[in-house]
This record gives sequence, C-alpha cells and structure tokens, in this order.
Amino acid sequence: MSGVQQFTITAADGDQRLDRWFKRKFPHLTHGRLEKLLRTGQVRIDGKRAKAADRLTAGMIVRVPPLGDAAEPRPDDLPGGPKPVTAKDAEALRKAVLFKDADVIVINKPAGLAVQGGTGLDKNIDAMLEALQFDAPERPRLVHRLDRDTSGCLVLARSQAAARKLAEAFRHKTARKIYWAVTVGAPKMNEGKIDAPLVKQSVAAVGRRSAERVQIDEDEGKKAITYYAVVERAHDKAAWLALMPVTGRTHQLRAHCVALGTPILGDGKYAGAKAYFAREALDNQLHLHARSIRMPHPTRGIINVTAPLPPHMQKTWKFFEFADEPDEDPFAGLEL
Repeated sequence: MSGVQQFTITAADGDQRLDRWFKRKFPHLTHGRLEKLLRTGQVRIDGKRAKAADRLTAGMIVRVPPLGDAAEPRPDDLPGGPKPVTAKDAEALRKAVLFKDADVIVINKPAGLAVQGGTGLDKNIDAMLEALQFDAPERPRLVHRLDRDTSGCLVLARSQAAARKLAEAFRHKTARKIYWAVTVGAPKMNEGKIDAPLVKQSVAAVGRRSAERVQIDEDEGKKAITYYAVVERAHDKAAWLALMPVTGRTHQLRAHCVALGTPILGDGKYAGAKAYFAREALDNQLHLHARSIRMPHPTRGIINVTAPLPPHMQKTWKFFEFADEPDEDPFAGLEL
C-alpha cells in the first residue's frame, strides 16, 4: 500500500479518538510512529493538523501518508480473510442493487454477508466494492453498516463528496430507517419508545471480537432510542414489528427487543434458546431486515428505497399469514 490516502469517516466509525481509529485500521503501525506522523503534520483531519486525542465524527476526511510495511498486511488480507471478488460474487452483488445514480448506490444486503472484514470471515462487501464501481471514476464507499446477519438497505457513496453528505445525514439523524422484525412473543403495548442506553461488553466478558455484544447500562451506556410498532400479532406466540432507530448503536435493535421482553426470532446471541420456536417450520436465521431508508440525496431531492424480504423471512411471512405491507405507515406523524 503506497501513496497518500484519504479516508471518509462513516457514521459507524465516528465518535472515537483518532489514535484508536488508526489502531483498528492499521494494527501494524506503532504508537511511536503515529505520534511522529502527527507531530510532523503528515496526518490531517479535514486538511488541518491533528492530534491523537482528536475525536472523529462522520463525514470527516482523514489524510493518511504513505505507511510502507506498517500498512500491510491488514487483518482482512491475511490467510483465511476475504478473497478477491469472484465473477459469481460480483454478479450477485450487482443483482442486489436497488437504486443507482451518479452519486449513490443502495443494495439489498443478503443476510449472512458481512459489510466489513474480520476474523473468520471469508468475504465481505467492503472487499468487493469494485464490482459496484460500474462507470464511476472512484470505488464506492461505505457510509454506514448493517450487522452480518441483518439483511436489507445498505447505502454506498460513489464519490468522496457524496460520502461526506450521506455521512452527515446519518450523523444528523435526517436518515429515516425502518426495520422489520419477527419477535418471539408479542409486546404488551402496540407501540412505544425504547430508551435504554447501551454499552459494549468488555473483551474479557465476551471472550473474542466475533462475540461482540452490548448491554443496557444506565450509568455508562451511550444514548440509544428506538421506536416500535406492532404491525401484526400471531396470538401471543410471535409478532411482526416495525422498528425505527433514532440512534445507531451496535446491535441496538437486537438488545432493545430483548429489553422489551420479545427477542428477535433467530437471535441466539442475545436470547439463547428463547429465540427459537417452531424449528421444524421456520429457519433459525435472524429475522431482522432493513426494510426501507429515506434520506436527503447528496445533491438533490430525497432517496426513498425499499428492500424486499430475504427468503427465510418470506417463508416466515407465509407461515404466519402476515400481510405483504402494513395497512398504514406505523410511524406516520411521529416527530423526532
């Protein structure tokens, strides 16, 4: 890896110190060398000299000078990490495109496909973005994330300028994201607001990064708010929920549904055996889908995209005889 690089900070990577971002992005770069790069002004944020303790926010651009051997290999490039995109994977990714113009691409991310790389992951969308470059001069950029097992609308920027605008929409909460979920059990109230601060469990508590979890913590947790509405009930056995997160914490919807007393179907990580029933008829996969997204376009108007359900959730819809769509917008008139 050589030459100066410019990285646009996504909403998911925001709200952290610059030195911690470097540690995650370039694990082989020593702290001493990073400090030297900072002292000599080679690392910059939005064109200005930076310090290790500077906090990053979505939309910022970090200038990274040539790092030589310290930039390689990244964890994603090690043996067993993501492989170069195959023709088959590239075709599947292109077929997943729901919306495309000169600035933005929205895909229907398949359940089970990671957005970014990590230990034990064979492939991820970030490593295959060249397949979605089409005729653009730049490689697409991620501007937010979805959990590996969550399907649905994933927004990509086709330029650095578009990435900044889209990241600002997520940061300022002008992006309206609606998720559909099937829960085990049905909430007592048909609609409500879940206001439960979340904190990531320590590495010692979860054992390894792949087991990353969050928990409610009123004292140390970061603000996390979700609105929910019951669209249909399958008696008291299950429910179809529409979920609208105001904040975007890791595993927020999964933890909030557990707090509601109705874990998401197939979410064994947060509910164990309680996350499953009717195993002979329903798939064990996580039943959480980013159904739609509505947000300002980087240059004009509004983006409004809806993603069809993945196969395992279509099967569950048929099993419970749920309707194809809600009778009305569950969150119509809600002012955030």
